[in-house]
Amino acid sequence: MPVVKLSLEKMSSLLGRHITIEQLEEAIPWIGVEIEEKGEDWIKIEYNPNRPDFSSQVGIARALKGLQEIEIGLPKYDVTKGTVSLIVEQSVKNVRPYIVGAVCRDIQLSDSDIEELMAAQEDIHWAIGRDRRKASIGLHNLDTVTPPFKYKAVDPKSLKFTPLGGDRELSLDEILSTHPKGIAYKHLVEGFPKFPIIVDKNTQVLSFPPIINGTATQITETTRNLFIDVTGTSLNSINNALNLIVTQLADMGGKIESITVAESEKKNVTPILKPKELSLSSAYVNKILGLRLSQDEIALSLRKARFDVRKSNEDKLSVLVPPFRVDFLHQVDLAEEVAIGYGYFRIKPILPSSLTIGRTNISRRLESLSRRLMIGLGYQEVINFTLTNETEHYQYMRTTGTPLVKLLNPVSSEYTILRESLLPGLVRTLRTNKHEKLPQRVFEVGDVICSDSGSETGVGQELHCSAVTIHPTANFAEIKSVFLAFMGGFGKNANQTSFSQIEHPSFIRGRAAESFIRGKRIAILGELHPEVITNFELEYPVAAFEFNAESL
Repeated sequence: MPVVKLSLEKMSSLLGRHITIEQLEEAIPWIGVEIEEKGEDWIKIEYNPNRPDFSSQVGIARALKGLQEIEIGLPKYDVTKGTVSLIVEQSVKNVRPYIVGAVCRDIQLSDSDIEELMAAQEDIHWAIGRDRRKASIGLHNLDTVTPPFKYKAVDPKSLKFTPLGGDRELSLDEILSTHPKGIAYKHLVEGFPKFPIIVDKNTQVLSFPPIINGTATQITETTRNLFIDVTGTSLNSINNALNLIVTQLADMGGKIESITVAESEKKNVTPILKPKELSLSSAYVNKILGLRLSQDEIALSLRKARFDVRKSNEDKLSVLVPPFRVDFLHQVDLAEEVAIGYGYFRIKPILPSSLTIGRTNISRRLESLSRRLMIGLGYQEVINFTLTNETEHYQYMRTTGTPLVKLLNPVSSEYTILRESLLPGLVRTLRTNKHEKLPQRVFEVGDVICSDSGSETGVGQELHCSAVTIHPTANFAEIKSVFLAFMGGFGKNANQTSFSQIEHPSFIRGRAAESFIRGKRIAILGELHPEVITNFELEYPVAAFEFNAESL
């Protein structure tokens, strides 16, 4: 989770009133952030990635002003029409096609301001830009370069400049192989014959997006005018990122100017800080929150959360969303803002109107019993991610298939699909711990996804329990005896549990079986195939079972 350090002096300045550390500590949890650490004159907070507007102290102060009614309603951001232009060449369209930008004038930045700005920039790269793939921000000293600027793609060896943190000129190829940022992000441009670059009128390099800026436009305490560029592969993401960084600069005292982005015959003016308009039902809000708020009370709550409201009719409200709030998908998001503005501390818990007696869900009871049984059998519990990747889940296990759920925009190639089995994750755990002494016996109880034609999405979930053992003599007889003992804990004796030999690509032929109770398949068990063991870089036999707990 991203972290921001709040200085008591800076927060008092931003709020326009003196605030004590105790008052700050009491106030900030109500905007939905958590206190991680506290000092004499500072508090370190953790915020959810869906609130990138909290990536700086000015963003936190902006929210607190509303809740404390220092300043309510939609913050106003003036954008003056500027003269700076940015020309986009067609050569960049197949590499990193989109770019927007802005100018910020008359800003005064201290060292701590610059540090905070850079930290917010990286947080936005992660939250909005998917680690710079969809969007990356460049901040430049405008006074050291000459507009108009040009965004184009060039041969990696045809151009040299001194990157930030460097002491000599390097070609684009050399930056990717020697500079820390180049090494970290080279995968974003590798494979393209040409790389994106931003230059000024005199061909001085501003940036090699999304990798690194040049030293020529480095921001210091003497910088007064900034040029901001945002490049990426998603037009929505780069506009969101630009709005976040520009509104932060405006709240830090800068004056925002638009730029003209010229591409072929088309011209766009950015940034666009026009509020988005959403419709909200008063009845829906009260149903979600369990309250009986009037339209005026809902409107005031939203204004305290830094929105503006117009009445549409008896039930509907027209809500104006500020440009730095890029996290809205549904009416429920606005209902949450009403709760924040109203104050969670004002919502009183009430007893249910009817008497009910609760009990633990059957799946959770099966989960708890499975854990106790496996621990009693001498196995150690592990907890793996529900996200995995196709290589380990299918290829390494010698199986084929199409993932039931595949992530549209995965953060990394390591986590691209939702797991359909616990076993690959357990074998991966053995690989991670292969330096430890043998035998190793581990298990996991957790949810996997499965096909479900009756559900809206065609996908459901099941509770599974899987166990693996690795040592020089691990075999089918051992894992079968463990499984029978495990089933005995569910009240199923050996006579009730039948086995049928199967051929399965993950297991050795003749040493794998399915288990049944009353004709219903409940588990698979056996000795893992040598190729599976080799794929996971293991050196000893592995026996395993996977049990569908919900089959009981």
